[in-house]
Amino acid sequence: MGLFDTLFGTYSERELKKVKAQTAAVLALQPLYAAMSEEELKDSTRRFKKRLEEGESLDDLLPDAFAAVREASTRVLGMTHFPVQIQGGIVLHQGRIAEMRTGEGKTLVATLPAYLNALTGEGVHIITVNDYLARRDSEWMGKIYRYLGLEVGLIVHGIERDERRRSYRADVTYGTNNEFGFDYLRDNMVLSIEDCVQRPLNFAIVDEVDSILVDEARTPLIISGAGTDSSELYQRAEQFVRRLTPKYVIQKEAMRTAEEIDEIESGADYIVDEKAKSSVLTKGGVKKAEEFFGLDNLSDQDNYEINHHISNALKAHGTMHADKDYVVKDGEVIIVDDFTGRLMFGRRYSNGLHQAIEAKEGVAIQDENKTLATITFQNYFRMYKKLSGMTGTALTEETEFRQIYNLDVVTIPTNMPMIREDAPDAVYKTEAGKYKALLEQVRKIHETGQPILVGTVSVEKSEVLSKLFTRAGIRHNVLNARLHEREAEIVAQAGRFGAVTIATNMAGRGTDILLGGNPDFLARQEMRKQGYEEELIEQSTAHNVTDDEEVLKGRKLFSELKNKFETEIASEKEKVVEAGGLCIIGTERHESRRIDNQLRGRAGRQGDPGFSKFFLSLDDELMRLFGGERMDRIFETLGVEEDMEIAHPMLSRSIESAQKRVEGMNFAIRKNVLEYDDVMNIQRNLIYKQRRDVLEGHDLHPYYERIVAGIMESTVGDFLSASPDTASWDREAFISRISDIFGPLPALEKFARTRKPEDGHQLLEDL
Repeated sequence: MGLFDTLFGTYSERELKKVKAQTAAVLALQPLYAAMSEEELKDSTRRFKKRLEEGESLDDLLPDAFAAVREASTRVLGMTHFPVQIQGGIVLHQGRIAEMRTGEGKTLVATLPAYLNALTGEGVHIITVNDYLARRDSEWMGKIYRYLGLEVGLIVHGIERDERRRSYRADVTYGTNNEFGFDYLRDNMVLSIEDCVQRPLNFAIVDEVDSILVDEARTPLIISGAGTDSSELYQRAEQFVRRLTPKYVIQKEAMRTAEEIDEIESGADYIVDEKAKSSVLTKGGVKKAEEFFGLDNLSDQDNYEINHHISNALKAHGTMHADKDYVVKDGEVIIVDDFTGRLMFGRRYSNGLHQAIEAKEGVAIQDENKTLATITFQNYFRMYKKLSGMTGTALTEETEFRQIYNLDVVTIPTNMPMIREDAPDAVYKTEAGKYKALLEQVRKIHETGQPILVGTVSVEKSEVLSKLFTRAGIRHNVLNARLHEREAEIVAQAGRFGAVTIATNMAGRGTDILLGGNPDFLARQEMRKQGYEEELIEQSTAHNVTDDEEVLKGRKLFSELKNKFETEIASEKEKVVEAGGLCIIGTERHESRRIDNQLRGRAGRQGDPGFSKFFLSLDDELMRLFGGERMDRIFETLGVEEDMEIAHPMLSRSIESAQKRVEGMNFAIRKNVLEYDDVMNIQRNLIYKQRRDVLEGHDLHPYYERIVAGIMESTVGDFLSASPDTASWDREAFISRISDIFGPLPALEKFARTRKPEDGHQLLEDL
């Protein structure tokens, strides 16, 4: 914190002071709205819309609208917005990002600005990261909107076009970022205006905004069609690269002289730069490629396709790793999301990389696809008139949010003080020394019964740790992309007394680990034991209105079971709290500080106690690639033993500096993606506008006139460039060329009959 922040408060603190008056105004209206009858409260929406028609602004309506939603939520859900949640709602309405910690009720916060902005009738989109959350929130929070007379829509995978159109016409629409983006692209490919589903993009509230607007920003949305089958060439490139010898380096470009480059390339066929994540052939490798494929010169333009396939095969072998970047499951290569640790079903690497990995792994090579329409998330979300977002971790990416989306970040205080203890990092010389110390720490904590969540950066590392824990006799659960089917069960029980859970980043976002266990999950589990079908259990735990007797009976049972388990869990929660709450152990620093913060954020929710500590080593990827040789020299100078723990502020600063450098590199990549798409975006917007005008039956004469004039000027210009005097033209060729494009024209017929010389510029004007 700088001197200015110390004297005047942080940016967030200063901004929150500005919304205190509005927050107080909302709270002051509580008695008025609490005293209203059902009919009076439900009539609020009509009154607010009338005030808008009479000239009042949304800001004028904010205190009353927020107070109405707050009271409706109390009556319908039994949940009343806290003052800090009202502050979060105001920040979202202002078109900003509200950073709110885990467990602070972001889902409920969104109802405040969503209702207020829906009063205009232009629609509000609430965007979540998956179909499950979109469906859950539309049913759960939808009760508030419906109580107040608004319609709620849902956009998830698999729904038909008519249902999509109805959902987009609703006042508030829940859905995923992918579905909203793909619907935009599909709307601009239809052949009839009746087939369009979206309205103009008005106001969006993006949940987990850093995941969608930052992490997903490197992956454009693509609608593709059938492409060509080039599997044979992928297999040949794979056969070639498999026989080559690689050499791994860190930042080859740092080698300045030709002698240094020759030295590092000696004995290697291709160089893998681990920091730049690139794989390139050496001079010797190029020679081998020319011999293998029977080429004179690999760099020749005619050999572009072979070169492209070799490059992809090199990348597949050098920089793409199984059980880290992807997993092979049921004969298919499935991408693992680097930030969430989840499998990305249906997603494929572009430009042939996915096919190269399929060839490497020996599974069926799928045909390449041809891109029909594409857009980046950056350019899609920048089309909204107003954009806002919520997340537990946004402050580290504030610069990017400001530069790309013109969004600032305001940190909302927690409702209850945060009492989690965050211990300094423990750094070890080797990975073996780190694991030895980590194992001992877990064993000691486990003896107290304190639940432990051990975070890893990849599937591979989670399985290595699992073997170590098994050998040490520590009972545990593993949650990773390979074992994702048990995610709900594992997360639900991760806060129980004595629980030990090893997890990739999957447990870092969108999961609520409740101390003592999750009564909701235990009630579902009991219903399964009693023979209830999965579909009926889902309906029994949903929030939509129904008169189905079987579902109502299921809901009654679920409520009874949940109450029973809540009572049982209360005593277990006390034991967990006494033991210190949830303990978070990080086994490596992620390349993004946000991911580390998300892992820490699993503990200490809503005033609960908690503890977090990271165990690191110089062998960790981040330390090895970005820590530099300086830290190695420090450890050598100090004579540090393998299992000796080093904790020093200088080390912590070096680690944070390394993370900042990686974040800077990734930001640069995302900016490059955006700059490339910005060029396409100009063309895309122009073409899509013209298509829309055609579909909507607008007067198209201005378009026709510009097109005709352009073609005419180009055609006549070819002859004018030879001579402005038509006497020297090849008249027959000219007449034939114009007639082929435009057919018979009066001015052209006159020109054909008249043999006297004529000024070519005047002829162009006549035509």
